[in-house]
Amino acid sequence: MMRIRQSFEAPLVKDVAAEVRSELAKLNLSQRVGPGQSVALPVGSRGIANIALVIKTVVQQLQAMGAEPFIVPAMGSHGGASAEGQRRVVEDLGCTEEYLGAPIRAGMEVVRLGTAPDGTPVYFDQIAHQADHVAVINRVKPHTIFSGHLQSGLHKMMLIGLGNHEGALAYHQAFIKHDPDEILRSVGREVIQSCGILFGLALLENPKEQTALIKAVEPDELFEVEKALQAQSQKLIPRLPFEEADLLIIDQIGKNFSGSGMDTNVVGRKQHQHHAGKGETPRITCIYARDLSPESHGNASGVGRAEFAHKRLIDKIDLEATWVNCLTAKSPAGGSLPIYYASDQKVLAAALAAAGADDPDTAQVIRIANTMELDELWVSQAYQSLAEERDDLTILAPPRDTLFDDAGDLLN
Repeated sequence: MMRIRQSFEAPLVKDVAAEVRSELAKLNLSQRVGPGQSVALPVGSRGIANIALVIKTVVQQLQAMGAEPFIVPAMGSHGGASAEGQRRVVEDLGCTEEYLGAPIRAGMEVVRLGTAPDGTPVYFDQIAHQADHVAVINRVKPHTIFSGHLQSGLHKMMLIGLGNHEGALAYHQAFIKHDPDEILRSVGREVIQSCGILFGLALLENPKEQTALIKAVEPDELFEVEKALQAQSQKLIPRLPFEEADLLIIDQIGKNFSGSGMDTNVVGRKQHQHHAGKGETPRITCIYARDLSPESHGNASGVGRAEFAHKRLIDKIDLEATWVNCLTAKSPAGGSLPIYYASDQKVLAAALAAAGADDPDTAQVIRIANTMELDELWVSQAYQSLAEERDDLTILAPPRDTLFDDAGDLLN
């Protein structure tokens, strides 16, 4: 294996807090927010770059107007579909009451606002609904399953996030029979009209997991702005350096990296559990997941996309939390367990054989930390000639033998 570095286009917001203040100033919020009025600020379960700083800055700006902002965990069925679990997820992201300077109010109850034109019931977090205003803050990026103008972003936060478990169930059910793009737009319109949406704050990230853009949005412009940002985000997705691989080794999967544990925009398999769809890249024969992130709190949703896993990952899985999430998302296969062994050595032998690539001189193997960190990674010597021809790749270390400890696990 050899260590390589990828070169990505990486626009960067150098002063995140200043940019948040600048964007909010464009909205003239002081004309709409009165002293003593409450503002609910939803926080999801994703590991978004600078999310705690962004929320803190929004809190400070609202408090300067005399408003009383508070935090609402907004993550559908994540956190074990419990208020305590969701509060813990938010705090693990650095969004504590002490740091933000605002209270956290967690609850799973929802109010039903009515029915969208397509017949989909509209649910909204009860605590957020009681506030005078709601601000929608989220990262805009491609979704791991569906495509369209609206994928992961502000509309998804209004529906799946602030819909809590009941709303997430209803919307994922609707996605089975209807175009997700239309559901997000029609239900989002109902939420904007009925729930006091004050503004949206959209975040884009570059391939190095850094804040690339911050955009404040008026409620009546949410669809058009998010549509444009979604197209822009497609160009900023980090990708694997090669389109073909016998084996992809992922050191860690988890909810903080992707809703499906491993981002299908990186590993492929967006429409099929264990192979690339027609025209889809990359094409990976086998995936090996080595560990589950602590931030996932046992939720291994998406682990079913891997053919192989290390026993340490399996031992960390909270089956109930995982299955609740997978069933809510109408993706039960995401909770199925891969073949697993108690050492990397045993897994690699089985995985390479299953991929038909047990010759170490020709096996195409890629190893990544997770599907968010792709600027530096390991690739097998079979890629050396291809890497040397690429201007966007730098070989940091020449090929060297893969070493194992006494337990048969890979040395860091």
